[in-house]
Amino acid sequence: MPKLLIVDDNEDVRRQLRWGLSREPYDLLLAADGQEALKLFREHRPGAVTLDLGLPPDPEGTDEGFRCLDAMLRHDPNAQIVVVTGHHDKENALRAIRAGAFDFCRKPVDLAELKVIINRAFYLSELKAADQPLQEDLPPEPEVPHFNGLVGDCEAMRRVYATIEKVAGADAPVLVTGESGTGKELVARAVHRLSSRRSGAMVAVNCGAIPETLIESELFGHEKGAFTGATSRVQGKVEYADGGTLFLDEIGELPASMQVKFLRFLQEMVMQRVGGRKDIPVNCRIIAATNVDIEQAMREGAFREDLYFRIGVVTINLPPLRERGADVLLLARHFLSSIGVQQKTKVQGFSAAAEKAMLHYPWPGNVRELENKVRRAVILTSGQRIGPEDLGIEPEPVQPAPEGAVPSAGRKTLKEARNEVERDMVEQALRTFSGNIVQAAKSIGVSRPTFYDLLKKHGLDG
Repeated sequence: MPKLLIVDDNEDVRRQLRWGLSREPYDLLLAADGQEALKLFREHRPGAVTLDLGLPPDPEGTDEGFRCLDAMLRHDPNAQIVVVTGHHDKENALRAIRAGAFDFCRKPVDLAELKVIINRAFYLSELKAADQPLQEDLPPEPEVPHFNGLVGDCEAMRRVYATIEKVAGADAPVLVTGESGTGKELVARAVHRLSSRRSGAMVAVNCGAIPETLIESELFGHEKGAFTGATSRVQGKVEYADGGTLFLDEIGELPASMQVKFLRFLQEMVMQRVGGRKDIPVNCRIIAATNVDIEQAMREGAFREDLYFRIGVVTINLPPLRERGADVLLLARHFLSSIGVQQKTKVQGFSAAAEKAMLHYPWPGNVRELENKVRRAVILTSGQRIGPEDLGIEPEPVQPAPEGAVPSAGRKTLKEARNEVERDMVEQALRTFSGNIVQAAKSIGVSRPTFYDLLKKHGLDG
């Protein structure tokens, strides 16, 4: 009988799911935290998993849930994992899908909907298990060069890999620089995984996404009564990173007032919660990242030199995608392979024109833009090969019209017509099913995550 692993720190939720799924044709395994979940996952190899992203030691965040998701997929890339998120947390749900999750379900859990998703997960798991003996008889596909989650084989990336290996065991602060979308967080996670702190948590904080009035509490926590609304003691991200790694993304956006306080913490490795007086020692490694020109920011007085010298003991600079040559094609094929499994597509590869267009495109959004364009192409293409028009890239420079030629005023391009039809179908499906995403997605033959991507693409998700 197939096995289902349920991972949730809330005992009431576990009890509800155990009762609601007890009549289903599979054995239930229950786990209350990530450590127990990974132990059961390795021992029993369940056909499907439901994974709450909010797990101890940070049940209000998602770091532990994503760590658990990553560990499961590294142990078994074919694992069918359904993540469970908060009702309004669509961003993390889609992030989990991009990381390799099969599907997601929102709290409070709709048991009927969850059963449908789990049955689909088991069905796909059975198909992959049946296909495994056939795959073993096929010649192996060329292996994509990768290094701890980073894909690429150009000389600049090889230097990055070598630096990561050297610095990982040194426990020194690391500053990762590079344009937006180059993969700075992936570098930070690679350093953490190769370090002696790998068994501890890697806690990520986006300094640019937190309002200045809240960032001190977010980093250092607060005591009960510290300010209006502080009804209980709350630990900050720094404390959660004790024994592990604290990743400060977009540290160039850290407000000047917080730069002073964070510098003191780095010097002493001692902090105080907001409203507290007790010194709390914390032992964590600092990895920071930024896409701004730190030296320019220091010249303008926007970033402290003494803080820069503290966080930048070792600097790793990631090259932009436009300077990585054939890595563009390696990454495109890597994304196509992983996205193709999620979308159950029949797309087999890229046309020669698409590959040529990708090599000549400047990629202002770097690797993140490439992944999004491949995802878009998988959704839009109707053939077995992705063309430049599916990627939204102009295959060749537009040639001037011959002298005397009459422009075709008012005529749509194939790309414009396809987008118009696609938007009309999505809007019609939403109207027909009164906004029910599950039914709307089913009616046009796409998965629910794909439907959400279409909503975002056409500006219908607001």
